[in-house]
Amino acid sequence: MINEISKLNKKIFEAGIEQKPTRDGYGQGLVVAGEKDKNVVVLCADLTESTRSHWFKEKFPERFFEMGVAEQNMATVAAGLGISGKIPFISSYAVFSPGRNWEQIRTTIAYNDSNVKICGAHAGVSVGPDGATHQAVEDIATMRAMPNMKVFVPCDAIEAKKATVAAAQIWGPVYMRFAREKTPIMTTEETPFTPGKAYEMWNPPTGGKKPQAVIIGAGPVLYNALQAAKELEEEGIGTIVLNNHTIKPIDEKKIIELAKKCGAIVSVEEHNIVGGLGGAIAEVLAKNFPVPMEFIGMQDCFGESGAPDELIKKYGMGAEDIVKAAKKAIKRK
Repeated sequence: MINEISKLNKKIFEAGIEQKPTRDGYGQGLVVAGEKDKNVVVLCADLTESTRSHWFKEKFPERFFEMGVAEQNMATVAAGLGISGKIPFISSYAVFSPGRNWEQIRTTIAYNDSNVKICGAHAGVSVGPDGATHQAVEDIATMRAMPNMKVFVPCDAIEAKKATVAAAQIWGPVYMRFAREKTPIMTTEETPFTPGKAYEMWNPPTGGKKPQAVIIGAGPVLYNALQAAKELEEEGIGTIVLNNHTIKPIDEKKIIELAKKCGAIVSVEEHNIVGGLGGAIAEVLAKNFPVPMEFIGMQDCFGESGAPDELIKKYGMGAEDIVKAAKKAIKRK
């Protein structure tokens, strides 16, 4: 894996890095999952092209169901399919699913442990000009609090494809979060993806010196964490960047291991810091090995209309913000 990290480090910081929306990986993953298992079916709420579900529809039209603007109905129909031997994927914007149909997901899917995969697209403030009403910043929190639910937040399009295929192969409800904008490709086809297992994406040699902090991220904003780690290294501050793509079940063992090794942690997410990735990490640390921690994300507020990059900067989720947070956490040790 160290060799893989080395290859990725060179690729990540090359000029003109390839970019694709994570929702593309979802659409590609649906086709792969459908080819592997004839029980995979897809439902969408009048956003087929936006969620990239149309690729599955074109390949398997008899297994695709357009539900119209009716997210609650979509969840309930999927719940029935999920307990009847099918593997349904439901998709919409995250503010509508799991936002609008949260109660139906809770009562008909999660409560019955129905084998449904919920896919929230256009999540986070990087949706941009659509504004606060369409920027889901609380979906990770609401879904990880739901019994029986697993939560995946892939960092790029390649990982999104792997997460989608993996979701079809495991039993029970899964929530997957995807972005609208093109974002850097940080992984390769060979990069491992195992649900529930976080992995290091940055861990360069430190000349025998102990790394001083671990930056734990999920989703496309993880790229900013890698940029921050590079800047910190240039200043002589060693860090480890952990890709925590599975928020639930979270990789407690790895987080505790790195907390003991580094002694300070920064969480990075394009989501409210209340109840999201940072909250999940803090729960692990409070119970097992408390260390100083800083939280990068939406500071318990809604977003607004604007260009994606401008919003990421305004709400303190850029590389420079992560650098400051890491230094602050290290100073508190």
